[in-house]
Amino acid sequence: MMLRRGFILFLPRLIGLLVVACCSVSIVYMLTCTPKGDNQQLALPRVYSLTAKEGYEAILQEREEQHRNYIISLKKQIAQLKAELQGRSKQLKNMQDQYPDTLDIRLDHNNPEKAQANLLAFLRSQIDKAEVHSGVKLSTEYAAVPFESFTLQKVYQLETGLTRHPEEKPVRKDKRDELIEVIELAVGSLNNPEGDGNAKHRVYTASDFVEGIYRTEKDKGTLYELTFKGDTKHQFKKIVLFRPFGPVMKVKNENVNMADTLINVIVPLAKRASKFRQFMQNFRKMGIQQDGRIHLTVVYFGKEQMNEVKSILENTSKSANFKNFTFIQLNEEFSRGKGLDVGARFWKGNNVVLFFCDVDIYFTAEFLNSCRLNTQPGKKVFYPVLFSQYNPSIIYGHHDSIPSLEQQLIIKKETGFWRDFGFGMTCQYRSDFINIGGFDLDIKGWGGEDVHLYRKYLHSNLIVIRTPVRGLFHLWHEKQCLDELTPEQYKMCMQSKAMNEASHGQLGMLIFKQEIETHLHRQKQSSKKT
Repeated sequence: MMLRRGFILFLPRLIGLLVVACCSVSIVYMLTCTPKGDNQQLALPRVYSLTAKEGYEAILQEREEQHRNYIISLKKQIAQLKAELQGRSKQLKNMQDQYPDTLDIRLDHNNPEKAQANLLAFLRSQIDKAEVHSGVKLSTEYAAVPFESFTLQKVYQLETGLTRHPEEKPVRKDKRDELIEVIELAVGSLNNPEGDGNAKHRVYTASDFVEGIYRTEKDKGTLYELTFKGDTKHQFKKIVLFRPFGPVMKVKNENVNMADTLINVIVPLAKRASKFRQFMQNFRKMGIQQDGRIHLTVVYFGKEQMNEVKSILENTSKSANFKNFTFIQLNEEFSRGKGLDVGARFWKGNNVVLFFCDVDIYFTAEFLNSCRLNTQPGKKVFYPVLFSQYNPSIIYGHHDSIPSLEQQLIIKKETGFWRDFGFGMTCQYRSDFINIGGFDLDIKGWGGEDVHLYRKYLHSNLIVIRTPVRGLFHLWHEKQCLDELTPEQYKMCMQSKAMNEASHGQLGMLIFKQEIETHLHRQKQSSKKT
């Protein structure tokens, strides 16, 4: 009985010794029998003169040394990260001390006095950061923010675009209200001077205003300097006002899923089969292959070249396996507004985004997403400002050959301009188009119908998103201004034609071409004589 109990007690020890022996034998076998690599030492060093136990202890000691070095390295990295974190925390604290926390301003309902004090401190800091009391060193002449000047009736502006005049009345209500408010504040300040409550002084009115200048630094605010008539002919009163911009505040944070948002591209057309072939190449690449959530509606006027247009459409359908298209034929005189209106109302499916397009437009897949993101039924419509291409034969006249179409579509001053006078390309939900009343179908031919629709949206409660977009181009084509157009339409057509040809500099080179060639000829003659 005692032998059995002793054997049971001794059994675990025996098993442990056997395990150790097996491990030792395996290690000795690996050390002795495993060959060396050609260019590198084995991970476990071979031991010849040591016993198995001593070799195993040497390996463990070597590994322990490696781990110790690795731990020391990690500790150093952790110490460096802690030091960097402390430095960043200090910078953040300094910034928080210098500028009030925007979240405190917006959310600290429990302490409104603190929030108000923080906001006031922030607004005062905006004055200190802006060029009000002293100038700021600038790297180049292009970094300077220019002023614009104004009187009671006119604004004199530098950035005029193609639709605004260098001298004009502030027709935009926000700009008009802004300048009127500034003048009224300045008059009030002149009539209530600080620290001079009992002294008698003249009463100033808006008629004493001579002129003002203003400029906006978009991250700081708007600076106004206003000049008024003084007591004598050569005396003036000057008032400086500053409208500081408040802290940035989060308004909305939302996920937008456009996976199932279909766009119906509506193209009114008459003849122009070759242009339609070019359009379909772009439509196939960007709309069908890259985007894939698109429908095409072609509204065709008349029968001339109709079979050719239908053939192009059917060939694209077969080669691209594309069935989402509608062809509508109207036996009447071409009217862009009528074509778009018919195409929009023909749709019988769910509410869809409508993209009113022309056959001489090139768009990218990125633009189609912009079209989706900037429209919302009952809330937003999208009026992109497209980039209009100049005449390639003028732009690239000095080249050996005209580049391919894709290579021409570069947004530069020499290649085109933002077509800010055009409102024809637009995206909106069909429900908004129907509710607004659609196009004015009394307008015939070219021009006018797009502006009429645009004004309808401006007079509604919908938000109109108007912005330049990088993925929408108007391809150059020669314009034909027909005699049948009304005087107003003909004038608009000719203005558009003049702006389409080339930049001011390029047109100048054409106008003065003879003088330039004469100058070059004289230079050659003088060089020959010398």
